[in-house]
Amino acid sequence: MKKAVNDGSGVWSATGFCPGTRTGAKAGAGARGPSGAGRPTGARGGPVGEASQEPSEGPVSGEASVWSGSWVAGRLGVELVGDEGLGELLGLALRRNPKRAHLLVSNVLGKHVPQSPAVVYGYGFALGLRVRDLLGEDQARRAVVLGYAETATGLGHSVADGVGLAPCLHSTRRPVEGVARAGGFEEAHSHATSHLLLPENPGLLAGDGPLVLVDDEFSTGNTILNTIRDLHERYPRGRYVIVALVDMRSAADLGRLADFAHEIDATVDLVTAASGTVRLPDGVLEKGQALVAEQEREQEQAQKHEHGHEHGHEYEYESAAVIPAIPGAPAIPAPRPEPGTVARVELGWPEGLADGGRHGFTPEHRTRLEAALPAMAARVAEALPADSAPGRVLVLGFEELMYAPLRLAVALEKLTDAEVRYSTTTRSPVLALDDPGYAIRTRLVFPAHDDPADGPGERYAYNVAGAGFDAVVAVVDSTADTPELHAPGGLLAQLAAHTGRVLLAVVPSYVPERPSAEPSAEPATGSSTEPPTERSFMLPEPLRGPAFSSYAADEVGWLLQDLSDTHLEAPTEEREEAIQSGGAHYAESLPVEYQPSPQYQELFRDALAGSAARIARAVGAVTETVLAERSPRPVLVSLARAGTPVGVLMRRWARHRHGLDLSHYAVSIVRGRGIDANALRWLAAHHDPADVVFVDGWTGKGAITRELAQAIEEFEASDGISGFDPAIAVLADPGSCVRTYGTREDFLIPSACLNSTVSGLISRTVLRADLVGEHDFHGAKFYRELADVDVSVEFLDAITARFDEVGDAVDDRVKELLSADRTPTWEGWAAVERISEEYGIHDVNLVKPGVGETTRVLLRRVPWKILARAGAGADLDHVRLLAEQRGVPVEEVAELPYTCVGLIHPQYTRGATGADGRAVTV
Repeated sequence: MKKAVNDGSGVWSATGFCPGTRTGAKAGAGARGPSGAGRPTGARGGPVGEASQEPSEGPVSGEASVWSGSWVAGRLGVELVGDEGLGELLGLALRRNPKRAHLLVSNVLGKHVPQSPAVVYGYGFALGLRVRDLLGEDQARRAVVLGYAETATGLGHSVADGVGLAPCLHSTRRPVEGVARAGGFEEAHSHATSHLLLPENPGLLAGDGPLVLVDDEFSTGNTILNTIRDLHERYPRGRYVIVALVDMRSAADLGRLADFAHEIDATVDLVTAASGTVRLPDGVLEKGQALVAEQEREQEQAQKHEHGHEHGHEYEYESAAVIPAIPGAPAIPAPRPEPGTVARVELGWPEGLADGGRHGFTPEHRTRLEAALPAMAARVAEALPADSAPGRVLVLGFEELMYAPLRLAVALEKLTDAEVRYSTTTRSPVLALDDPGYAIRTRLVFPAHDDPADGPGERYAYNVAGAGFDAVVAVVDSTADTPELHAPGGLLAQLAAHTGRVLLAVVPSYVPERPSAEPSAEPATGSSTEPPTERSFMLPEPLRGPAFSSYAADEVGWLLQDLSDTHLEAPTEEREEAIQSGGAHYAESLPVEYQPSPQYQELFRDALAGSAARIARAVGAVTETVLAERSPRPVLVSLARAGTPVGVLMRRWARHRHGLDLSHYAVSIVRGRGIDANALRWLAAHHDPADVVFVDGWTGKGAITRELAQAIEEFEASDGISGFDPAIAVLADPGSCVRTYGTREDFLIPSACLNSTVSGLISRTVLRADLVGEHDFHGAKFYRELADVDVSVEFLDAITARFDEVGDAVDDRVKELLSADRTPTWEGWAAVERISEEYGIHDVNLVKPGVGETTRVLLRRVPWKILARAGAGADLDHVRLLAEQRGVPVEEVAELPYTCVGLIHPQYTRGATGADGRAVTV
């Protein structure tokens, strides 16, 4: 039997940390000793102090006297200074990162370096005990612990265990369908930045007890302070405690906590296991990047000669033996002659027990887990190879899934005589280099296997190959138990190339039974009051192509109901008379779909060919502006229909230029009736409203802009859900009605030339009481029968094909936009009011300014006349053709702020139109 594992009363001395030593200053006022206080633990280019103890264990034994940061320190001039023993906790490595080339590698976190699970758990637990002492029993009972993905999820849980009765929530980069966001934030220096907060209990973050925020290191403090600032605006409280293994703030950052606490009028404490700082010489980032590039080139050449593909298993690790800069370094052992065996072990995970803190992990969850751990550890022990006892066993967690594997490893360490170690896979790319003075000795590379929201990519397991493990227990959640996990070159195959036995233990992925609601500003109580988003639980999922629309399923989700089997079309003249007489609203019926003549279709294609690059520039400009000013991962919500092709193009630009896979939905908004409130409820239940960006094709006089602002205000008042920004992003803003646009020119956007056949074969939206109930989305039709003349995808592809060629122009345009005064002047609205009076119409709703709106008049309404700016060229060719076909006069006007303006027939009745349906003058 192994030694007993720490139960919270102390921490093993092998960790280099004992209660009572200086382990980080309380910083309620942002105070700490001077930078570098205490004996320096590292010298430039030299070994660290005394012999390294257990925390600095690496894959090759017998080298404990060498600090695992000396290789980087010697080549970059980096110095690690601070508390005694800091070098035992931290090593250094290099990574390809545009913001920070060096990486502090923790020896006690259980992420990059395999470590005794008792040591890993003991550090977090001991920090939790200190937090409990700091807060006192009463405050500790009301505390909530928040850990950061992916490195500090297990640490956060361990701290919560030490605090006692505190529930734990950790951030996640995995969106979960049907679970509302309670917040989100960015990690400044990380390679993968977007964090989500997805608590099952909406009130978890809404209480007024202390919030304990846990990360592996506290350096600039930007990530944690930004989180506190964001959450404090939503759910203010009086006390925050920041917990980290190491406090690595520079001298310039030491006063920020005190200033920040004063700014938010709250107490902010800091608890750490050790403190120090990294002294970086000038130019270290560029020098580090160059060193990474040099090593990667040398390793690539070495791999071509020494590694390659053996036994059908891809593997990747780097050997310093072939790098001249490090003479004499030992070679990494080659893969096994025959791959090890892979088998599945059934844990017997308790039914319904959360797999971790992604949606919250309560003291009750902890009690159930601890009761089940001995039996689960016994099942793993029975599956270990009997011929290698006591052996050396690695329990390998999976990215954010750190706590469950850690507790399993602790239980296994207690149960068996095996030498148990614990670490986890990661998405963080780090240079591996086999030298005892370098923290990342080897790496296994394999594809992501949990269908990540940001798309496929490489994942890594560090310091596993060559570490002499007789068995590896890979613990993943069921979401990650995919064919990619089991494929050649996948994680299991990579592990089997370096150990005799691989056990796969799968923990069921926990998903709340129903979507969580938007947290209220008050703590959760026993009230039975229906949460604001309760109605969203009854709403269906978005409609998607090809079942609804000719767009691909991932291009857009339609928050609409399918009315394709309902007859809604009426002759244009009947609709116009009913609308103007007040007998019906325009959204209660549909116009008969215009079938373009061959001549008109040729005009469309000519216009598309001539304007594709111009539109691509506008798409790029508006998308980059949204990413810069609104959200780094916006949720695009296009106003159906004209906004939807633009939303698809913006989504394509974000993927093409930045690799972002943005969510995009289409919703209905009706003049005089507002936006679909059920669609807003659905969005609030599935996304952070603050990330939603409404998208439209163009502005005319700004009526929809005003309609949306009023509708959002009314929705907030009725539902109590806030955060939606009514500011619309448009491709073209000739009316100067919005701040976010690609251009303010009034030019032909070819999608305005046609109706459904350029908009995914979807009709205008419909809102009629007998068809749309209280809990229904607005409706629309899918004109499947028009598939032969559909040009929706042709339009998108023609513009997408121009993205590369307009990249530089977009960059220049965005610089101009971001520095310009883009305050709306509403000059379009003023022009419409003037035209309405000059032409005796006296109704601004019958004046449709701009090329797009004029085209709509000719296609859907009964036009009276067209005003065209003198000298307007090819942008009006299609307008002139339509006007000729409908017998509508085109009047040239010298002073016109738009390229053209369409006037709907005022005071229309069918008696004002000839028998052939052609418009007449009055």
